Amino acid sequence: MAKMPVVKSSDASEKVFPPQGQRNVSRHVNRRAAKTSYTATEAKNEFGRILEQAIQGATVLITKHDSPRAVLISIDHFQTLQEAPQAKLNTLTEQFDTLLERMQSPKARRGMAAAFRADYKQLGKAAVAAARKRAMASPSNAADKKSGKSVVATARKRA
Repeated sequence: MAKMPVVKSSDASEKVFPPQGQRNVSRHVNRRAAKTSYTATEAKNEFGRILEQAIQGATVLITKHDSPRAVLISIDHFQTLQEAPQAKLNTLTEQFDTLLERMQSPKARRGMAAAFRADYKQLGKAAVAAARKRAMASPSNAADKKSGKSVVATARKRA
């Protein structure tokens, strides 16, 4: 295949012009992804070549009146896109099942039973202890620790 001259434009895309003597089908190549853009007429006239590009993995954008109207992709890419939501759902299901299993442990049940039996003073002490534990673990509270301010003291003032 002969080399095609590339003309860069200010809109971060490149317009490729075929050498003289070949069909004048303009292609816009986006630098961020392997996308190729054709007008609807060009796509109709050069469908075999455009289809081959899609089969090879390119995403082909088809425009009509300078507005994107359709995309041509390979069946492998299409199936990957269709399976993506199911994969996310499976991951969320696994995370939920793990959390639920942890909440159903005897230790968690005893903790919840104790929380429901506790009075307001015991709940307050537990909340302060949890806030201290969280404050010590959080790197975002480093400025408060340096200035002598305590997250727990701030929480007490608000209450």
